[in-house]
Amino acid sequence: MRSFANLAEFAAVKGEHLGHSPWREITQQQINLFADATDDHQWIHTDPPQAATGPFGATIAHGYLTLSLVAAFMREIFWIEGLAMGVNVGVNKVRFPAPVLAGSKVRGGAVLLDLKHSPAGELSTVRVTVEIEGEKRPACVADTVSLYVAEGKNADGKSAAGKEQSG
Repeated sequence: MRSFANLAEFAAVKGEHLGHSPWREITQQQINLFADATDDHQWIHTDPPQAATGPFGATIAHGYLTLSLVAAFMREIFWIEGLAMGVNVGVNKVRFPAPVLAGSKVRGGAVLLDLKHSPAGELSTVRVTVEIEGEKRPACVADTVSLYVAEGKNADGKSAAGKEQSG
């Protein structure tokens, strides 16, 4: 894991690859639990015998299951000291170039694309690429947007004592 002492140090690596998370296996149990949580029980995800005769030859993880791992991958790839909080703001762009078959191993890699000041804190855009072990095409490429608030500030840009802080 790569660690940064503060947001200024993090900003200095704009455009750099930040590293990779460890590999993790995507199990059929995870896929089934995700299907239960999202009420998406399509056979390509939850019926191994039928999926074996389908277009992928096995069950596949939901694209949104893969996307949901991005936050965990980011926590495993880098850490910024001195934050009061980090908030997921959204995703600017997401693609699923290749399916993740049950039993496959995936990991995330991250690049800091941008970090800009906002009244609430620093808005980062990080491209996370989810790789599949042994495959050329990634499972997911997502440009995530996060708000990082330094210690001593609230998300409204004011100090914890209620006074405005200058950027």
